[in-house]
Amino acid sequence: MTYQLTLFQADVSPEELRKAERLFRDTLEAALGSPELVAPVYLAWQRIVGTYGESPDLELLSDAERVVVEQWQAAELAAVSAVFGPNRYMGDAMFEIRV
Repeated sequence: MTYQLTLFQADVSPEELRKAERLFRDTLEAALGSPELVAPVYLAWQRIVGTYGESPDLELLSDAERVVVEQWQAAELAAVSAVFGPNRYMGDAMFEIRV
């Protein structure tokens, strides 16, 4: 299962954007353990968020759901931090993943 990643950054060249997307992708894949895990973990996370809301109470989740949420959140934070650095909470950290 493959995925497409798009970053949205203002005021950067196409080359800088490609580098940022590569760094985001590499960091996300490393955090999850392999490129093949990105799509299934992301889809599982989407299902959990669709059921329990954007910030699910971990106590309400099954053990498997909790693992997925924690893995995705850690991987996403690592990737966003790698690319957007200290500005990641200022609305600049915009990305889209399509499976």
